[in-house]
Amino acid sequence: MITGQKVMLRDKKLSDARNDYKWKKDAELAQLDAAPRLTSSFAQFLLNYGANLHLARSTSRQFAIETKEGKHIGNCGFYDISYIRGEAELGVMIGDRDYWDKGYGTDAVNTLVDYIFRETKLNRIYLKTLIGNFRAQRCFEKCGFSRYAKWERNGYNFVLMEINRRQWRKEQPEKA
Repeated sequence: MITGQKVMLRDKKLSDARNDYKWKKDAELAQLDAAPRLTSSFAQFLLNYGANLHLARSTSRQFAIETKEGKHIGNCGFYDISYIRGEAELGVMIGDRDYWDKGYGTDAVNTLVDYIFRETKLNRIYLKTLIGNFRAQRCFEKCGFSRYAKWERNGYNFVLMEINRRQWRKEQPEKA
């Protein structure tokens, strides 16, 4: 369990499947993720979901985002981990709309970035977000990410953002 100010990040578990399925079937959430909307049955989704929970953690770490009261409201993680290059890609999604625009995403990102830089030897975290997803871009900028490029793929236009260990250290409060 990784604790932030508003959220807790924990390893994904099978009981998260129902929420994840609902969020992946949601057209707006799929669009914000630049992904196709899920069309498979829950039974098929569950088979793949269980298998994915047991995959090796050498190239990715996935977490559920919970409120302090224990409600699963989204997911985050880092993936495409390259220890040779010292970097990984970050992803976050608040699936429960009742928790949008209330600081939960920002706290989840800050908590995850803090965890990555404190607990791994990675030096750079990068991400991509849709060029029109201004809410996400504001969140990432609040967390210290800066824009470094634009990118087009499969008809989607993205802003690429990054933060490195040196930038993150500058933003950490001095310890007494």
